[in-house]
Amino acid sequence: MRRSTPRLAGTALVLAVGLAVAGCSSKSTDSGSDSSASSTGGGSAELSIQPLVQVDQDGTEVKADSSGTPANPAGDGSATCAPVTIAMAGALTGPNAALGINILNGATLAIDAHNAASPDCQVSIKQFDTEGDPQKATQVAPTIVADTSIIGLLGPAFSGETKAVGPVFNQAGLLSLTASATNPDLTKNGWNNFFRGLANDAVQGPSVAAYLVNTLKFEKVCVVQDDSDYGVGLAEQITTGLGDAADSSCAAKVKTGDKDFSAAVQVIKGEEPDAVFYAGYYAEGAPFASQLKESGVTAAFVSADGSNDPQFVKQAGDAAKDAYLSCPCGPAPDQFATDYQAKFNAAPGVYSVEAYDLATIMLLGIDSGVTDRAGLVDFVKNYDGDGLARHYKWESTGELASALIWIYQVK
Repeated sequence: MRRSTPRLAGTALVLAVGLAVAGCSSKSTDSGSDSSASSTGGGSAELSIQPLVQVDQDGTEVKADSSGTPANPAGDGSATCAPVTIAMAGALTGPNAALGINILNGATLAIDAHNAASPDCQVSIKQFDTEGDPQKATQVAPTIVADTSIIGLLGPAFSGETKAVGPVFNQAGLLSLTASATNPDLTKNGWNNFFRGLANDAVQGPSVAAYLVNTLKFEKVCVVQDDSDYGVGLAEQITTGLGDAADSSCAAKVKTGDKDFSAAVQVIKGEEPDAVFYAGYYAEGAPFASQLKESGVTAAFVSADGSNDPQFVKQAGDAAKDAYLSCPCGPAPDQFATDYQAKFNAAPGVYSVEAYDLATIMLLGIDSGVTDRAGLVDFVKNYDGDGLARHYKWESTGELASALIWIYQVK
């Protein structure tokens, strides 16, 4: 989502993996967004994205720690403040809109809980649709900055748009707290207002690669990337992490917006790999998975957070079955999933939990007396506390001090 400009078969993609599914909520096949999407195969309505295991950079399982007490956006109800606004920027329309809507909904859930408990401190959220497009984001960013009522930003959502508008928000001193943008280079720009609420792809890539090689025992993997900042960066990290298992003879590049992947499919089919790793978004990942299956490719389909959304399952249909989808995002706890479903008539999607946590952190800052942009940046810089997804404490670079990766599977 993180995350960059978005875009995300013969026989079944079946792998017998004896891993126990973690006791967490699964992701429904209905994201409640992008109504134009349609399933390409019968039976997909029964499929959902299930959490398998949390891993470190060696691909080794790390048990989820539930010992902490997550911050509550409702606070104690005693906060007082003048009406204040935070913003959300990301794709709310377009082919990957589900990813942005997941974030907006997660944040809205936190803000509504806060406002219901704090009648003397009302916080609103303004939505800014970038369509996940860096060029569109450059048109939206000045409007966000010029609105003096906005003291903090949840976003941008994708890595490409974040790269494009990061300097604008940094110059304005506006907190940019992303729930999804995972390109590692974003925290190397010297922006003192930018914080990432999940692991970056320099963590995700090696972690997933090690899991594929050491746990699933894949010996030959074809890495396919789209042309987004997210896809390019993730593919580089995955390829390096796979080492000799990454087969350069079937590595391929596709473009955002592509729907015909026949050239890449034929190369992959001829190489007979154990797995195909797709670095990109579900808008392309879903038809790519379908075309691999239709051509008779039996390799496991593997992708990351850009494809880890119910829309991937909905659009890929039966071709999504048994696909592995990694994510720096954590599974939705049961109560959160119940509350989210009740409010939005949809299951939480990728980044919904992170968005809730990050909005909660901003709300805690406001409740503590923060009234301006500089104060909110300083509050986040010094924050140290548990959320639903993980513990949040940032290094001076804006990266989390500790972050792990989840492996999911479509079942």
